[in-house]
Formats: sequence, structure tokens, C-alpha cells
Amino acid sequence: MRERAPTIEVAAGLIIRDGKILIAKRHTLAHLGGLWEFPGGKRKPDESFEACLAREVMEELGLTIAVHEQIASAEHRDSERRVRLRFYRCTILGGEPRPLGCDDCRWVTAAEIGAYPFPPADEPLVRKIASGEIRPSAARGVMDPGLL
Repeated sequence: MRERAPTIEVAAGLIIRDGKILIAKRHTLAHLGGLWEFPGGKRKPDESFEACLAREVMEELGLTIAVHEQIASAEHRDSERRVRLRFYRCTILGGEPRPLGCDDCRWVTAAEIGAYPFPPADEPLVRKIASGEIRPSAARGVMDPGLL
């Protein structure tokens, strides 16, 4: 009898500033190491997705954020696990991003984001941003989905 792959729930943030999106590079030795991602991480039992995201962004990047509405979701399954992601619009309340729990972080434009390798679960959202279907709005600091 085949065992079910564990399900991991992840919260990720689309943090926008001056029309650019903040991305983080996963530690080289981590699962999917070396790939870029939207900041965030695994939800603990009994933790809300919003609390998870605020905690993870502080741990990874040293930022205090406000977590706003969910703007997208994704699910990906590989041989080891099933990953369910929720993406939220976020704004920075305090701090400047620095790579504390990741190898690097960068502000990128929608035109640049497609040049960075992302995990498979993030790719549909990356494609929507790169194609302009979802746009960062510099004026409001939000994702303008055309308009999500």
C-alpha cells in the first residue's frame, strides 16, 4: 500500500515597493535550494496563514509587515510532498530587507522576474506577473491584477 505524501501549507507574500517585488533566494542546501521565491514559509499547526507569513518574513528578512488579502493560491505535488500555497499582498511596516534566513533578497520589476528560477508551485504566478496580467502598482504599493 502506497503512503500518502505529506501536505505542507505555505504562506507567501507579495511585497511591493516602488513598483518592484521582493524575492528571496532559498538556502543552497535547503529543499529546492538556490531557487528564488516569494518570502514566506511553512505554517505551524494552529497558526493562521497571516501569522505564519508575518513570522516567516521577520525570520527570513527582518521585516515587520502587514498582511492583507489573499491574492492567489497554488498547489504542487512531487514525489515527496504536496505543497499548498497561499499568496498574500503585504506592505512593509518597518525594517529594510536583509538575508537572515535566505541566501539573498532582491527587488525586481515585473519585466525582470521571469529571469529568476522559481519553484514549480510559484511559476504560474511568476508568469502572470511577467506577462503583465498581474502588475505591481508603485502608486499604491499593491498588486494591480488587472486587478487581483
